[in-house]
Amino acid sequence: MFLQTPPPDELMKERRFWRIYFTLVSTHVTISLSPPISCQSVGTLISRIETDYSCFMAVPSLLRRSPTVSSLWSFSTQCFVRRTASLSLPTEPPPVPKKIPFSVTTHGVTRQDPYRWMRNTKDAAFLDHLHRENSYTQAFMSDTETLRRDLISEMKTRIPAEIVTPPERWGQWLYRQYIPRGKEYPLLSRRLDKAETNWLSGNERFLLQIKDLRSGCLVPRLEVDGVVSLAWALDGVSLLYTVVDEHQRPHRVVVTNVESDGGGDTVVFSESDSSFCVDITSTKDGKFVTINSNSRTSSEVYIVNAEKPLAGLRRARERVHGVQCFLEHRNGYFYILTNAPTDAASEWSGEGYYLTRCLVEEVESSEWQVVFCPDDDVVIEDMDMFNDYLVLFLSKKGSHMICSIDMPLKANTKHMEDLNPWYFPLPADSCSVAPGSNHNFQSSVYRVVLSSPVIPDTIIDYDVPRRLFSIVHQEGRVTDDLDSSTPWYSADHSTDNNDRTSEGMPEWEELSDAYVCERQEVSSHDGVEVPLTILYSREAWKKKESPGILIGYGAYGEPLDKSWCTNRLSMLDRGWVIAFADVRGGGGGGDFSWHKSGTGSLKVNSVQDFIYCARYLMDKGYVHRHHLAAIGYSAGALLPAAAMNMHPSLFQAAILKVPFVDVLNTLSDSNLPLTLLDHEEFGNPNIQTDFRSILSYSPYDNIRRDVCYPSMLVTSSVGVWEGAKWVAKIRESTCHDCSRAVILKTNMSGGHFGEGGRYAQCEETAFDYAFLIKVMGFHNNR
Repeated sequence: MFLQTPPPDELMKERRFWRIYFTLVSTHVTISLSPPISCQSVGTLISRIETDYSCFMAVPSLLRRSPTVSSLWSFSTQCFVRRTASLSLPTEPPPVPKKIPFSVTTHGVTRQDPYRWMRNTKDAAFLDHLHRENSYTQAFMSDTETLRRDLISEMKTRIPAEIVTPPERWGQWLYRQYIPRGKEYPLLSRRLDKAETNWLSGNERFLLQIKDLRSGCLVPRLEVDGVVSLAWALDGVSLLYTVVDEHQRPHRVVVTNVESDGGGDTVVFSESDSSFCVDITSTKDGKFVTINSNSRTSSEVYIVNAEKPLAGLRRARERVHGVQCFLEHRNGYFYILTNAPTDAASEWSGEGYYLTRCLVEEVESSEWQVVFCPDDDVVIEDMDMFNDYLVLFLSKKGSHMICSIDMPLKANTKHMEDLNPWYFPLPADSCSVAPGSNHNFQSSVYRVVLSSPVIPDTIIDYDVPRRLFSIVHQEGRVTDDLDSSTPWYSADHSTDNNDRTSEGMPEWEELSDAYVCERQEVSSHDGVEVPLTILYSREAWKKKESPGILIGYGAYGEPLDKSWCTNRLSMLDRGWVIAFADVRGGGGGGDFSWHKSGTGSLKVNSVQDFIYCARYLMDKGYVHRHHLAAIGYSAGALLPAAAMNMHPSLFQAAILKVPFVDVLNTLSDSNLPLTLLDHEEFGNPNIQTDFRSILSYSPYDNIRRDVCYPSMLVTSSVGVWEGAKWVAKIRESTCHDCSRAVILKTNMSGGHFGEGGRYAQCEETAFDYAFLIKVMGFHNNR
């Protein structure tokens, strides 16, 4: 057999091609290279062959270097399962589901889908198949029971017996959440704070119930199924809430009086466009309720007077494709964060949000006053309005910032810096910055939750008028009352000598002495730099030897969650590397174009970014070249699934959790929840160009035949057919031996992201980690 391949990048200067002769003998391939090259160059060349000719290497699925280094090399051709000699498999073969012939032709392309019948989740045969899959999974994982117990024990010992958040004032009440000893879920409690008076008030299908705190009883008639969001009017008895349609889409707003018999319930808004979902919220001062009708890329806001909830709606601008608006109120003005095209601000770059305002009575006007636009390298992500100040969440080149600006604001300010913003002090390596509940419109203190892979969740209070900050809670260390002796620090980290003083610097509790968190930039297929966060143990990590996990999401403009998680320590302490790829399509690139460049016809950028991040981890020695696993959740599971189709030998193992892998079929079914919304994110298969784009990467439609695929754990709950179809087709199409290490675990009762309780999450995570440890051959390593 003969192949001709271009040289690796570092050999390009020699401007030569190599002839590679493959001689297949038993389980080894002898490869002759002409002309001879150095041992180091051969290794690089072989790495390139592994990736670029993975489709050719159906038998030698992953090339292995022999002990002898010369211009004649010998490589093992054993598949993934055979390469791990200690991997035990069930004696019984995996389940084989029935196949019912089905074909569909779209835009002249005919596709076969014999597992389409699985979409009927009430089919007794399908339910029986899922139970048999769960039994096979239990048998496959039976030799990991001790390991799982150890992992669960480790994880539970890191969880405090009971968790209590610091209190937060909202009017005359102090609210806090706590999880009692041994319990799974938090409770919300409150107590009166006598220091302040004269305050004005208030499967994944949710049930609304109202409890009368005076009697302690539930209001029997107000048990409403399918409620997603709600808001109270100022009278304290009128309640607005949304309900869902048959596709689980929130589409209607109802107003009810909780003290009435329900005869006066009124539908005040209904959204007929099935690509839009409705949610409601109150402005921070409680004077208005906003009804927000949102698609993936557009929004339309209607305003309800909270004093007269049945007096009718006012619309703040007609909806325009691609335009979004977020509205708050203060002192007779609406402040609107929007990306609507405008000629009124020459400083606006044309992308991202800027701040506008208008008088309440002029909200329907075609012209709003521009307050300010951010600098070109700054993105406004969110805002929070208070009586005396405005808080802005910002991003600059992927780094998070928060600032406050004193109110009232002057309109037509050219630069935000002219408003003298106070930038909240943050730790240098914080990855996640989220607002606290901050309900009190009159509060002078703003609460933020900080986190990173090496910084446990930390609650910070920022005293805006005095420009001071205080650490009020971190990893079980909690201040019980708001007036206790917690020190306050100034922006330069010095203490405030007039109140609650402390010597020295504030102590950000972090674990960088034990664990390393690096942020690297990876050049993708088109030269775009992709952020990659890499986490490992200083003591346990071994360069070029450690196994690793690559995690990605890359959809809906959502940032990848890299916040503190104690469960990860079990893998880090065993020498594993955990990396997070902020691929295009997500929210980690620092501007709005990052999301757009991974959507629609550009979705393949997300997959290529993920592939190049995986290669980077190997090439730079963070992980062993053959010991990298991938994890993807929901829409993020598309990344490793599509990457495996393109380069089956790239990962040794993968975990796909509630995966979105049957992309083309799902987007073609308008009866499914969220399908029309997802057309804006991934494309509409009814459009020929979109259809061909989706078909090019849709994981279910691109599984390679007779090729060795990585070991896989696929978990499902909501939308169980996608994972089940994927596993069935993988087993049918790919290497017989490898497919025995592909397992499906279905939670018959859990929600989209599995179990929600803190102890149940430990068990689920321990199962995932035990699977990776087993299939990657590290079962006996601690």
